[in-house]
Amino acid sequence: MLALMTYLIPIAALIPVHGLVQLGSNTSRSYVQRAHINWRIVRIFLFGSLLGALAGAILVVQLPAYILRGFLGLFIITIIWIKLPKIENPGPVLISLGGLVTTFTSMFAGATGPIVALFLNSLFNEHRKMVATHGATMTVQHSLKVVAFGFAGFAFWEWLPLVFLIVLSGFIGTKAGTLLLNKMPEEKLKLCFKIVMTLVALDLLRASFI
Repeated sequence: MLALMTYLIPIAALIPVHGLVQLGSNTSRSYVQRAHINWRIVRIFLFGSLLGALAGAILVVQLPAYILRGFLGLFIITIIWIKLPKIENPGPVLISLGGLVTTFTSMFAGATGPIVALFLNSLFNEHRKMVATHGATMTVQHSLKVVAFGFAGFAFWEWLPLVFLIVLSGFIGTKAGTLLLNKMPEEKLKLCFKIVMTLVALDLLRASFI
């Protein structure tokens, strides 16, 4: 979604608008699964995230659009093609540091959910607790990002109609995608997704140099 939004939204507005969309999505997920959230981990993650959001807000408004496009393109390629290592049993310091780094990175790249999952995956034996706590940490991260961009002067209210349409179309896309998942082999589907996203990322890199 983030990659495709680059063709619809000016690069300067892309990350803030995407953050608002993700805030709505993760807030609803966290509410539905609130009984399974590990709030201690969320609080530890919040501490580092506060520092990451502050640092990101200071720097992101100073970067030109071509650097943001290039950073986003490289980030997409990295997430898609490089297998991220598992982080075994991270302690409070590492979880907080993860909140700082991923929140800071999200100010430029947006979609850091897979990286946050690395810090949480080994902490839970039950999938529901992992998914719920991940949703809560993402809610924290996107909330701070929205606040940071708001203080930086971004006018979120101008994009609320588009945010609503994106959330609605995302629900429709989920329904349509479910039908496709039932008909297409998983490996073929993954390969097609990687190819499409790589082409989008390469186009972002091309645009960053033109």
